[in-house]
Amino acid sequence: MVTIQQLREKIANLATQANHLLAEKGDQIWSPEDQAKFDGFTNEINAARQQITNVEKMRELEADKFFQNPAQKKPEDGVEVTALVACALYLRNGMNLSADQAAQIRNVMSTTTGSEGGFTVPTEVASMVIERLKAYGGMREVATVMPTVTGDPMNWPTSDGTGEEGEIVSENAQTNVLDVSFGTVGLPVFNYSSKAVALPLQLIQDSAIDVVTFVVNRLAVRIARIQNRHYTVGTGTGQPLGMLTVAGVGKVAPTGQSLTVTYDDLVDLKHAVNRAYRKGAKYMMNDTTVQGVSKIKDTVGRPIWIPAITEGAPDMLNGHAVTINDDVPVMAANAKSIAFGDFSQYTIRDVKNSTIMRRFDDSAFGLKGQAGFCGWTRSGGNLLEPAAVKVFQNSAT
Repeated sequence: MVTIQQLREKIANLATQANHLLAEKGDQIWSPEDQAKFDGFTNEINAARQQITNVEKMRELEADKFFQNPAQKKPEDGVEVTALVACALYLRNGMNLSADQAAQIRNVMSTTTGSEGGFTVPTEVASMVIERLKAYGGMREVATVMPTVTGDPMNWPTSDGTGEEGEIVSENAQTNVLDVSFGTVGLPVFNYSSKAVALPLQLIQDSAIDVVTFVVNRLAVRIARIQNRHYTVGTGTGQPLGMLTVAGVGKVAPTGQSLTVTYDDLVDLKHAVNRAYRKGAKYMMNDTTVQGVSKIKDTVGRPIWIPAITEGAPDMLNGHAVTINDDVPVMAANAKSIAFGDFSQYTIRDVKNSTIMRRFDDSAFGLKGQAGFCGWTRSGGNLLEPAAVKVFQNSAT
């Protein structure tokens, strides 16, 4: 079975060949054979990336199956109760512990609502959650993340100065006045839940797996998915305002382009954003959209898509990095399918020490021989400067 590392090496090799072809052709007009060769490279790159996604999905399924195979219990009794050990003890056993262990857990993990048995997770576990949130979706990769001590309502001052300019003043003449226009943007936070995860009780207690990593990853991925969707297309009603919801339309495709975008559209979208926000600006789109956009050529037939050679580096489109976000709609009638701009103007607000985990041992789970787990964290987001991002919208027909 091919490994993820082998697939990544294949992608790097194909990207090197594609870039070599670009450099070799230079300003020459591409022949059909050149085009077919380049398209072959990009098709294989996209296929390899999809295969990596498939392998990662299978790993998640294998992790689920792991719980069907009991292993030996970890010897946790008598171990010094550090933050991670305390979390593991709590996840494995709930509060069915010795008095000494229970006291040590309470010392390490802050109690939230005692009657419900919830704990604010220690810093080490909270860091694991944040890293998992960053790794999923796309918005946290490019947005500005602002931790706040509390979740109190916050209005952020805004001011668009891109249309302002100074003047020349004659000797002994009075300068004119140009007042600055200020506005405010709300940055409320919302209490996100992973929903409860039910796992076999006996296997949790007996398994030799890293229960903290498994449970935290599963809960954090669920929260990451809904947060990324809200940061992208949230309505602002009972959820954050999404980036695509706030950003203005920079280019509407002409009739007949309900499923396509052209090179001219991408250029128009880029220049719909003021130059003040174009330094470091990026494109953002769904991975399905990437497959079509990566084949677009400029006016002399040269590909405008440059695949990344080194792992972790972004692909480049029309001279700008590309962020893949699968919560951006795919191309369809009236869909806002591509965004361009300075995505750091979207601010995600995380409330510090708000990540909570709880184990459930009530009858809803206990009668089935299971334990339930749920995670919560408080967060919100908004595009503080709407002029910084514009979107491409497909035609209605």
